[in-house]
Parts: sequence; structure tokens; C-alpha cells
Amino acid sequence: MPHLVIEYSEGAVSREEVSHLMEQLASAAARTGVMKASDIKVRARSYDDFLIAGKKDSFIHLSVYLLAGRTPEQKVDLSEQLRQVMIESCANVVSLSVDIRDMDPVAYKKRLK
Repeated sequence: MPHLVIEYSEGAVSREEVSHLMEQLASAAARTGVMKASDIKVRARSYDDFLIAGKKDSFIHLSVYLLAGRTPEQKVDLSEQLRQVMIESCANVVSLSVDIRDMDPVAYKKRLK
């Protein structure tokens, strides 16, 4: 169920680096114990058009969507662990950010085949 959605500026990282970052973030998220590795879904999207504080600076933003129920401490730890992976993997990127979002378990619906 957990979704890790990476948004990044074109040129911030190469396609190979994005693939590697996706794997690293999924592994780090699983190591926190907040989610199981087998449940994690990761995707990435590059943006050609963007401004960071009025400039075309590089960015990577990670949104993590979880079903509600984790403690604030778990979410802070998850955010810090994921941000650290980004810092180590993307040292030259100007803006790195992580946002943890709770999803309503009553409203969230999915179908698997």
C-alpha cells in the first residue's frame, strides 16, 4: 500500500540515478519498520517546467502516502531516514524535501489482479 512518489527537475539526476534512488528509498523505508518491503510502490516523474524560489534550480521532492495509523515519531523517523538517503545520493541537487501524507483507510480503495 505505501506509495513513494518522487518528483524531480529535469537534469537533477540521470535516469540511471533515478532508478537507483527508487531502490534505495524503498529499501530505507522498509528498514524503518514502518512498512513492509513487499507493500511498497515507488514511481518517479520528471518535470521540464518548474521554479524554485523564482529560479530554475534543481529539486527532488518525495511524497510518501501511508494509510493513517502511524505515530508522529514513526513518521518523523521515516522522513529523516528518507531525506538522508536523498542527501547521500543527490548531493548536488539544490532542494531536497520529503512529505509524509496520511491516507484515509476508509476512503482508500484498490484492486489487485
